[in-house]
Amino acid sequence: MKLIVNADDFGYTRAVTYGIVDAFQNGIVTSTTMMCNSPHIDHAVELANQNPDLGVGVHLVLTSGTPLSQAVPSITDPNGSFYSQHVIFNHAEPEDIEREWTAQVERFLATGLSPTHLDSHHNVHEHDLALPIAISIADKYGLPLRRANNEPKTAINYNTVKQTTFMMRDFYGEQVSYETLEGQLRNVSQLNEDETVEINCHPAYIDSDLVSKSSYIDTRLKEYEILTSDRIKNYVHELGIQLMNYRML
Repeated sequence: MKLIVNADDFGYTRAVTYGIVDAFQNGIVTSTTMMCNSPHIDHAVELANQNPDLGVGVHLVLTSGTPLSQAVPSITDPNGSFYSQHVIFNHAEPEDIEREWTAQVERFLATGLSPTHLDSHHNVHEHDLALPIAISIADKYGLPLRRANNEPKTAINYNTVKQTTFMMRDFYGEQVSYETLEGQLRNVSQLNEDETVEINCHPAYIDSDLVSKSSYIDTRLKEYEILTSDRIKNYVHELGIQLMNYRML
């Protein structure tokens, strides 16, 4: 049984980036994904270069901040910001999503880093409109793509695009606890040796920048504390789970 523990939102704020790196250095996090439209991308790249064993992919953004592309009117509000996750697909046109997500991948490549995989902020690539676009971009760049869900038909749609066998997203919000994570780890330990799982997480430190633009704040620090605890690290060892990142998929 092989496990990827991916921390979303690398580069969102400086404190978030520091928290993710610490959760990698001192916890069970093995992978992260960068928000390439963030003003803090240079800081994230600097820390990524200092930690080459941390897998870093692209966190495709459609619902936070502003786009990298110029003419993508269907995904931006009158102020030029992305629509919120609650209304984005009431407006979005496929060509604008593809243009912007391609620009984000190209921005990542321009840093000199080699991306391990693709996923998306707020898991928007699960949406019926966005999933074919994400699959197409992953195929174009030869990158694995996070499983949008665990439905068999989704795996078939991925075709030759690499993916994990399962995706676990319960370690979030009110469900963030030792018991939730330990339950996920037990489920991982019961799989076959050739099966792979991603556990999604959002560890972080907190700064005023995060407070100003996210509704998910204090729980990120709780996630960090659990993911770096001796209790969880020892449990992973006891279960014989092999930690990996998407580069090893």
